[in-house]
Amino acid sequence: MIDLRAPALLVEQGERLLRDVYKRDFRERFAAIQDRDSWKLERRQHFEEQGSASRDALARGDWTEALRLVEERREDLLASAREDERRGSRFHRVRVVEKPLTPYLQWELYSLRQRAECGGRIRTVDVEVVAASEDDGLLPEVVVLGGHTLYEVLYTQAGVPCGAIRYTDTEIVGRWERYIKELYGAGEDVESYFTREVAHLPPPTMKAE
Repeated sequence: MIDLRAPALLVEQGERLLRDVYKRDFRERFAAIQDRDSWKLERRQHFEEQGSASRDALARGDWTEALRLVEERREDLLASAREDERRGSRFHRVRVVEKPLTPYLQWELYSLRQRAECGGRIRTVDVEVVAASEDDGLLPEVVVLGGHTLYEVLYTQAGVPCGAIRYTDTEIVGRWERYIKELYGAGEDVESYFTREVAHLPPPTMKAE
């Protein structure tokens, strides 16, 4: 049975990384993983992603172009999936969803469905599943790499990425890996969720979040 209470994550037990340092550290550690899976928990319902042409098209209100640009990366995703299999390292995502869907989340679910079609392991969980852990605020955005490193990814109030806190304590990393695994086990495959809840929706209307 899923443990609805998320583990503690105390800032003083980690190391703050600026955004560029975090991105470099993530790439290096991820590339070194062999025969261990990784896990990601996505909680926020809106991000201001940077460096995504598709996300920029969404912000302009050009839904057709946003989806076209998502589709363009399919071969890259397939190549990444083949590399993950070669290394014996699979990346799992748990995406918390609230209704009504924000424009960002509606767009992201198209992106996540595509990742799943290309071999990604992605499941959704309803916000009620994590509600017991959010008495004092939203759950953090967490990535656990290869069972050895945990990043709490940080964002501004508006959803702009601004770095991370890195944790390497074995107990902290292990507790969060188990928690995300349990959420994943309780979740629904993103493809079936998309078919039921997203595919029929009209294009989203962007507005101030």
